[in-house]
Amino acid sequence: MDAHLTPSPQLLADAERRYRGGPTVEARFDIPEPGFSVTVLFGPSGSGKTTALRLLAGLERADRGSIRFGGATWSDAARGLHCPPQARNLGFLPQAYSLFPHLSVSANLGYGLASLSARERRARVDELLALLDLRDLEARHPGELSGGQQQRVALGRALARKPALLLLDEPLSALDRPSQVRLRKELRSLLRTLDIPTVLVTHDRAEALQLGDRLVVMDQGRVCQCGDIQQVFDRPTDPAVATILGVETVVRGRIESIVGGMATLSVGSARIFAADPGGLGWEVFICIRGEDVAVERGSTPGSGSTARNRLPARITALNPEGSLVRLSLDCGFPLESLVTRQACADLGLSEGDGVCAVLKAAAVHLIPHD
Repeated sequence: MDAHLTPSPQLLADAERRYRGGPTVEARFDIPEPGFSVTVLFGPSGSGKTTALRLLAGLERADRGSIRFGGATWSDAARGLHCPPQARNLGFLPQAYSLFPHLSVSANLGYGLASLSARERRARVDELLALLDLRDLEARHPGELSGGQQQRVALGRALARKPALLLLDEPLSALDRPSQVRLRKELRSLLRTLDIPTVLVTHDRAEALQLGDRLVVMDQGRVCQCGDIQQVFDRPTDPAVATILGVETVVRGRIESIVGGMATLSVGSARIFAADPGGLGWEVFICIRGEDVAVERGSTPGSGSTARNRLPARITALNPEGSLVRLSLDCGFPLESLVTRQACADLGLSEGDGVCAVLKAAAVHLIPHD
């Protein structure tokens, strides 16, 4: 009766897979509403993302907990209930696309539609060819397709039975970097057109940010934090999550005072300012993203910026990373900065140079040390 009074989430997963002599992997998150959304399972290799996805798909059996979708119970370990993958109304795209090499694009798309009449199957394949821009490729075989084209065929096969939930395991990992960048936007647009909830596994920060609405951060088999994707990236709740999310500087510090909504912190031999975190206690972890740290020539802080923090520093390492350059700085504590190659060249920066690191108080995120 209560279920009729309070709408349940579209997906509610709280399950575990336990490996004898090995790790326990959690699938613990929810999708609040039906319709389009992308929930990203994010974390380093070996964190349990794919196992969590396989629990949803029914390819792994839960040892504890339950998985419910759209009012139906897919898995309940206490009751010994486990719906097999084919009984769950979902589409699954594994890392290896596993296309049938001897079948054409059309035949691959129609492979799971044996229950339909020939006319219905052809109509559905035609829909998918149009949706995925594959009309000119329908007679080709997988070996004649580019990586991006293979990805679209594999996605089409996962969509063929019109699933209510779509599961994607590293859908762009088999592609080269330029193709990944190009296809991220296309994939997001396509998923929006489909208007179905999607759970996607990735360890790529840019891919997560561009494709996702909600983020589930995993490490060593457990769910560390979940929520709105931008909120989780901007406000990690513990230093391990901050590191997983690519925050370059995570160091211990101490709040010395709070005046007028501004906290003064000691970190190493330096003092920096941050917005008052409100009730964290005095011992904290200080998190600063490299992209938020600007660099000015000379080691003496100037007055050309309104940024609250202006720290004399020395460049201890300088490493090019594509269009960016990563600077390792010593400013009384280790700090990293990401600047463009052009900025680095214009400033004539070299290892050992004295510079001024500049960052706003709002760019300093504090986590309680507990």
